Amino acid sequence: MILSDYLTVANTLRTTKITQITTESHSVKTYTFIDKQCTNAKPGQFLMLWIPGIDEIPLSILNTTEDGKISVAVKAVGNATQYLHTMETGATIGIRGPFGNNFTPNYGNVLLIGGGTGIAPLLFLAKTLTNKTKKLTFIVGARTKNELLFIQELNKVCQENLVATTNDGTYGIQGVATDPLNNFLNQEKFDAIYTCGPEIMVKKIFDITQKYNQPIEASLERLMRCSIGLCGNCIIGKYRTCKDGPIFNNTQLNEIKNELGISKLNFDGSRTPI
Repeated sequence: MILSDYLTVANTLRTTKITQITTESHSVKTYTFIDKQCTNAKPGQFLMLWIPGIDEIPLSILNTTEDGKISVAVKAVGNATQYLHTMETGATIGIRGPFGNNFTPNYGNVLLIGGGTGIAPLLFLAKTLTNKTKKLTFIVGARTKNELLFIQELNKVCQENLVATTNDGTYGIQGVATDPLNNFLNQEKFDAIYTCGPEIMVKKIFDITQKYNQPIEASLERLMRCSIGLCGNCIIGKYRTCKDGPIFNNTQLNEIKNELGISKLNFDGSRTPI
């Protein structure tokens, strides 16, 4: 299939039904459904999920299976996601995608660091890297123990190389996910560092990794309406997050550092502080 044909198929809305809902925390649920087009999605790519009569939202892909099961983790933060949280198994949704680029796999000494639902694409990546890397370390952060996501799955993937932080100290190290980073970078050189989470956190991780001259790829979250590079809502610097990202490397992050973690565009095109 040539690229133009692939993009046409990916951008075609397919309806499907929710087959499973798993409550991960008081504000996060994982939704599973069947969508053959997303079966070959790679870690870091995203899809657009349409909630009939409500809205369409971008979501990082958490997991795929060969038989077409796709999972996404959704936090209830706005009208669309809050409505989605009221939907039940068997409800109809629409899917477009997968869109965007993906993390570049590295099988050396690898560090992943994430917070909130940003852990989802990183867990997807970790599952593809486990047993293939020289060493796989994962730093995960949340405000409190009850908000830590996918800890059991992460333990299976990373085992003794999982480091958890909570702001209130109810689990793991008290502090934020970036706190252990300096210690790690002081002690060892990583072949690849991957991150996803709140943009302010990503900005801090980028600054720290550059101080140690270590490689990084970051997944950025911006407002997306079209997912195919037309609407311009997701622009950061010279890049369209949906088309040029959502994964950005050292060079690209350095080019957009004056906006990263500082400001973003609203749906009406106006700029607002993050």
